[in-house]
Amino acid sequence: MSDILVHTEAGVTTLTFNRPDKKNSITAAMYASLADALDAAAADDGVRCVVFQGNETTFSAGNDIADFLNNPPATTDSPVFRFLRGIAQFPKPLLAAVCGPAVGVGTTLLFHCDLVYAGDNAAFSMPFVNLGLCPEAASSLLVPQMFGYHRAAEALLLGEPFMAEAALEVGLVNRVVPPSEAAALAQQVARKLAAKPLSSLVATKRLMKQGQMKQVMTVMAEEGEQFGRMLREPAAREAFGAFMERRKPDFSKV
Repeated sequence: MSDILVHTEAGVTTLTFNRPDKKNSITAAMYASLADALDAAAADDGVRCVVFQGNETTFSAGNDIADFLNNPPATTDSPVFRFLRGIAQFPKPLLAAVCGPAVGVGTTLLFHCDLVYAGDNAAFSMPFVNLGLCPEAASSLLVPQMFGYHRAAEALLLGEPFMAEAALEVGLVNRVVPPSEAAALAQQVARKLAAKPLSSLVATKRLMKQGQMKQVMTVMAEEGEQFGRMLREPAAREAFGAFMERRKPDFSKV
């Protein structure tokens, strides 16, 4: 069974994180599958929109740390960067059904979605600083825009989880429902979108996003360069070492 399930029906492509034993943490191979699926959906006129989902207890725990250390993104063509560019530039509506933990990229990918539906058990977090790293996916730009600076600073500097109702309040999600209803709601809305003219969907999304698309791509590239440098520095090595050794990191000397 694939770690990323791709299913297309009635104009809707659904991408499912399918690695429950690892809390749907994402490997380089999974990023490649996601990037390929987005490319295919963008090129297929029969696809009107794409839905991301996990399961009722977990959306995604973010990067698989062990895989990330073994396969760090070395170039801008690395799978993770292909995926991030793919979601930022995807021309059709992107939706997400989020239940349980959405960690790191599990949260930042949502800033590129057009509609997000959350289970009331959803817990969002962007703990990059806690790993000796910096934000990615243009979140250093998009989080302050959506949350306001002080709430963004709380989310990005402290890296602590915030729940579905808080995400609804700041506009990250459109609606909060019981976990058993989130995926069905996302599919219901996706089917509504799929019944609309593709040209109108694409034009409307492009017009809404065109004012900042260049800035998003510039910031994403800058973050990627900084992220790559920080990944090799002492703070990140200590954070990842502590994670693998199941101990509290000590940043007093870094």
